[in-house]
Amino acid sequence: MNPAEKLLRELIALPSVNPAFLSAQHPNAGEKRVADFLCATAASAGLDVQFADALPGRPNLLVRLAPPGKIKQRILLAPHLDTVNSTPEGFVPTRKGDRLYGRGACDTKGCVAAMLSAVIALANGKTRPAETEIIFAGLIDEECGQTGSRALADSGFKADLAIVGEPTENKIVTAHKGSLWLKLETRGKSAHGARPELGINAVHEMARIIDLLQTKYAAQLKKRRHPLLGNATISVGTVNGGSQPNIVPNHCVMTADRRSLPGETEASIRRELQALLRAAKLKAQIGKSKAHSGLPMETNFKLPLVQQFFRTIGQTKPVGVDYFCDASILSKGGTPSIVFGPGNIAQAHTIDEWISIKSLERGTAMLHNFLQSLP
Repeated sequence: MNPAEKLLRELIALPSVNPAFLSAQHPNAGEKRVADFLCATAASAGLDVQFADALPGRPNLLVRLAPPGKIKQRILLAPHLDTVNSTPEGFVPTRKGDRLYGRGACDTKGCVAAMLSAVIALANGKTRPAETEIIFAGLIDEECGQTGSRALADSGFKADLAIVGEPTENKIVTAHKGSLWLKLETRGKSAHGARPELGINAVHEMARIIDLLQTKYAAQLKKRRHPLLGNATISVGTVNGGSQPNIVPNHCVMTADRRSLPGETEASIRRELQALLRAAKLKAQIGKSKAHSGLPMETNFKLPLVQQFFRTIGQTKPVGVDYFCDASILSKGGTPSIVFGPGNIAQAHTIDEWISIKSLERGTAMLHNFLQSLP
């Protein structure tokens, strides 16, 4: 059995569900058991390992492969260790043909297995980069608040290039969309349901706003395009208002997912929405439903290290993706970042999540060849 497949099987069998999706006291919650296992695996291969605080009981894992000479550049391999929840069967790795099934198989324990296996193979080989330090960072909390990557960036850590592990079908991704979770609130005036004319219906006001966002605003966003990412989008996700049928509701809350493009900021999007509502003579308080906003990310694909990776794997053009990931956080922290890994994002978070073994083996080999090509 290929070492990467063996490692991935072991990782799937160690649940590491983000505590945001179940009780923190649940035995499947948290990344610690996976981090401990990877720590022992890396240490047995002679690699330097340490834990770095991120959240109580949920540290990032840092694994270092030091060069024999003076460090002149640093490469970061950064997959995340947490997953969404699953049925009990999801934590039993099962192979059917070329597919290995299990929670995290592609998002992103497949990347964890490929990246760490490539580093271990390099450590066990006859030669290693003479001047390049390679760091594997198993990050926590990507599926919720990206606390792991934020803690790493906030610590002052920087590298010459970060390769963030996500299922990209082994294609180098140089841009991804941002993610802003908007929260809009409308206020009205309560009245008896038998005399609605005496009240102001906050739900009705919100309905007008939702229609405006999903029609006129969505059409405007379709015209705003990026060469790799396509157009910006908005999607209304939840609506809550009113207390009972015979009371005119005086309050309504709506949340929406706004996917942004490079050049857009949280402030610019707020201003745009406020102007849109004013023009339509609608009123709402605009806030956000998540502590941190996810900025879009775009890295110059002509950077020397990025170009070297392109040449190593035979890719000629950069790729963009719709989803948000840790690459944005690390990039904002001063480390040029790209996204790469085996598997297809279409399988992420599905009840029968799987990864192609061929994709896993190919991704591992690509990473190993790139790392081996470094000075």
